[in-house]
Amino acid sequence: MAPAMIAALDHIAVSAMTLAEGVAHVEAALGLPLAGGGQHPLMGTHNRLMGLGPDYLEVIAIDPAAVAPSFPRWFDLDRFQGPPRLTTWICRADLDAAPPEAGRVLDLARGDLRWRMAVPESGILPHAGSFPALIQWQGSAHPAQRLPDSGARLTRLEIATPDPQALQRALGGFADPRVVIAAGAPAMQATFSTPHGTRLLR
Repeated sequence: MAPAMIAALDHIAVSAMTLAEGVAHVEAALGLPLAGGGQHPLMGTHNRLMGLGPDYLEVIAIDPAAVAPSFPRWFDLDRFQGPPRLTTWICRADLDAAPPEAGRVLDLARGDLRWRMAVPESGILPHAGSFPALIQWQGSAHPAQRLPDSGARLTRLEIATPDPQALQRALGGFADPRVVIAAGAPAMQATFSTPHGTRLLR
C-alpha cells in the first residue's frame, strides 16, 4: 500500500442482517437516535447514519426491496450472519494511488453526494477484513455536514487482526491517535464520549 494513499478516517460501519436490527443495536448501545441515510441501488444495500461531528457512523444492511447485484456486495454483506456488529472502518484516500488489492474503483452517487469507492471483487477487504474500505468524495458535499450532531464523538477505535504488523505496514504513513491496532481474531470495538457518558459499540 502506498504510504501517502490514506488521508484520514472518514466513518465507521455497523453491519446487520436487517437495517432495523442494526439501528436498534446502535441506538441501545449509544442511547442516541440515528438519522438520514438511503439506498445504494448499485449494491442492493441501504443505510442509516449518525453524525459524530467531523465523522459519522453508518448502519448498513442488504435492502430486501432492491435488485441483487451480479457481483459481491461491499463490506462482505453477502456472507454476514449473526447479530449486528461493528465490521468496517472507512478512510478517505487517493484512489488513483490505491493498489489492486484495495478493489476496483466504483463511481457512486445519491442526491448531490458524489463519491468513488474501492470495492474488492470478492467483497472481502484485505487483511482478513481489517484493512479500511477506501473512499474518495467528489466535491465538497459530505454526509457529516448534513446530519444532526448527536453530541457523540468517536474517541477510540480498536482493530484486532491476526497480523497487526502487516496491517500497520499496509496502512503506510496513516496515523490517527484514536485508532489502535492489536493482535487477535478479526474484531472491532469503538469507544464514544456521549451526552450519557462513555459508551462502547462492538
